[in-house]
Amino acid sequence: MIRVTRISHTVFETPDLARQVEYYSHVIGFHVLSQTSTQAFLGSRVGQEVIGFEAGSSNRCRRIAFQVAPDFDHERIGAELRPFAIKHEGRSDISPSIARATAFVDLKGTEIELFHDQSEVPIPRAGVGIGPLKLGHIAFSVPSAPAITKFYVDALGFRVSDWIEDMFAFLRCGPDHHSVNFLTGSTTFMHHIAYELKDWSHVLTACDILGREKRPIIWGPGRHRVGHNIFIYHRDPDDNILEFYTELDQMKEEELGYFELAPGTTATRNDRRCGAGRIPRRCGDWLRPPTSAGTAMST
Repeated sequence: MIRVTRISHTVFETPDLARQVEYYSHVIGFHVLSQTSTQAFLGSRVGQEVIGFEAGSSNRCRRIAFQVAPDFDHERIGAELRPFAIKHEGRSDISPSIARATAFVDLKGTEIELFHDQSEVPIPRAGVGIGPLKLGHIAFSVPSAPAITKFYVDALGFRVSDWIEDMFAFLRCGPDHHSVNFLTGSTTFMHHIAYELKDWSHVLTACDILGREKRPIIWGPGRHRVGHNIFIYHRDPDDNILEFYTELDQMKEEELGYFELAPGTTATRNDRRCGAGRIPRRCGDWLRPPTSAGTAMST
């Protein structure tokens, strides 16, 4: 079994590369690490690659990069994938800071890139926009959440933090309550991507900036039952749902089997154990896939 330890970054196809780079640098607050006429990579203010964009005809998540434990080199990753009949390949220079990775396609059709070493990511001297700290998690609608959850657990070493009935899975690969989510749905698409903010005041700042930019908040501010994080959601110009969150539960010690809560969060010990979640009923806009045309700014 491969041991994934961290979600690193995603790469999205976009029909308007310049628009996405402009939005994610000036509104979201990431800084450009590299850019050509067909591709761009952006990083956070604390020195992490977080997102890449590639010019294309649609808006979709093409790739997700995960960091694995240091002892999992290309040969060992290939050996661990062999029992699952997964074709894989070696790749070079998948991002400005990652020179080598092993890539394969998972059960939902997303390219997964696994790497164990990364060079230093530049930190900007100053920044504009919201300024999230890191990529926290990514969620997908899939035909069968149990099936893809089993693969991520058995092949990649993820642990299940919570199940909502048998249709919504929350999986972790490190101390964060979840790094990937899978929701059983009628179509396969990237449901939302989430970035961590420092604290509640940072969430308020994000609300102010989104209001200034006339980007409607489609849900929140609120606090989730699963993971207990404070959240807001909005759609970017390509119509992808973005979550900003803070105060997510942490699994500091796997053997104890319960999550540490943020200061001021109240929950019983039973609430803090794996599998204590519930799901809210949401409107149709929350469950629909992104449109190919993207979203215009509100007036």
